[in-house]
Amino acid sequence: MAKKKKPGWVHWSEDELKLLRRLFPKVRAREIADQIGRPVTAVRQKAYKMRLTAKKYLLWSANEVKLLKKLYPNKSVQSIANKLGRTLQSVSNKAHLLGLRKADVHPPWSIQEETLLKKLFPDNSIRDIAKQIGRSDAAVANKVHKLGIKKQKPYTVWSSKELNLLKKLYPSRTAQEVAEQIGRTVQAVRLRIFKLGIKKRKQKTKS
Repeated sequence: MAKKKKPGWVHWSEDELKLLRRLFPKVRAREIADQIGRPVTAVRQKAYKMRLTAKKYLLWSANEVKLLKKLYPNKSVQSIANKLGRTLQSVSNKAHLLGLRKADVHPPWSIQEETLLKKLFPDNSIRDIAKQIGRSDAAVANKVHKLGIKKQKPYTVWSSKELNLLKKLYPSRTAQEVAEQIGRTVQAVRLRIFKLGIKKRKQKTKS
C-alpha cells in the first residue's frame, strides 16, 4: 500500500534526511518521493537546500575505486557501469585517470589459427568463427582487419540472422561494435541501418 503523501511544509525527520542523502541523485526524485511519502517538488527543494547535486555524485568512494581496479582489466565497461550504478562515460573517465588498462588475456595467434580464420571467414560470421577458434569476437575482428581478409561478393546479401542481430544490437550499441560482432564493415552496417530505418534507443533522463 502506497504511503500517504505528506504536505511539503511538514518538518523532515532525521531518517528522511538520511534517506535523501543516500539516494539523491543516484535515484530519481520521483522514486525518492514515493519512498519517503512526500511530493516530488518537496524532495527537489530539500535536495537543493542541502546542496545534494549531481556534482557530489561524481566523487568516487574508496570501495568504488577498489572495485573498478579489480574489474576493469577483464570486464567490459558496460558491465562495470551496471554494477556500480554509474554511466559508461563516468567509468571510462575514472579508469583513464587511474591509468587502468585492459588485460592482454589472449596469446599471439598461431599459424594454424590464422589458416583456419582465412578458411572460415568467407562463409561464416565473426561470432561463429570466434567460437570455433576459441577467441573473442573483437579479437577475431581485429585479426581479420590486420590480415586484410575480405568477404566474397555473394556475402553482400544479409541473412535473416544478421538482420535480426542488427536490429537487436544497434539501438544500444555503436556501429563499430555491431560491425565487429556481425562480421561486417562499419560502412556496410551503417548503410543497412539507414535502409532499415533503425533508430537509437532514447536514454531515460533522471528527474
